[in-house]
Amino acid sequence: MKNLGQMMQKVQEMQSRMGDMQARLADMEVSGQSGGGMITATLNGKGALRRMKIDPSLINPAEKEMLEDLIVAAVNDAKGKVDAAAESEMGKITGGLPLPPGFKLPF
Repeated sequence: MKNLGQMMQKVQEMQSRMGDMQARLADMEVSGQSGGGMITATLNGKGALRRMKIDPSLINPAEKEMLEDLIVAAVNDAKGKVDAAAESEMGKITGGLPLPPGFKLPF
């Protein structure tokens, strides 16, 4: 039973660290860009859009579709960076714990 007690203690430690990680992710801001930096999207660590910056030279009604495509590309770039940061943080928490491929925490 000693192993079970140790395992439960590890699980409690991991839960505590996951709570800390989620708080850090909520405070984190990650920016993605498109159009050579003419569009910048800033997301928090949970993937919520916080800010959008658009170079004034892009605001032309005749080029509305291009602007929309650049916005989507900037948001997707930022989202990819958020996912990478979250995965890195998760790796710090689960350090020695082998998780099956595709297994996502928190549950």
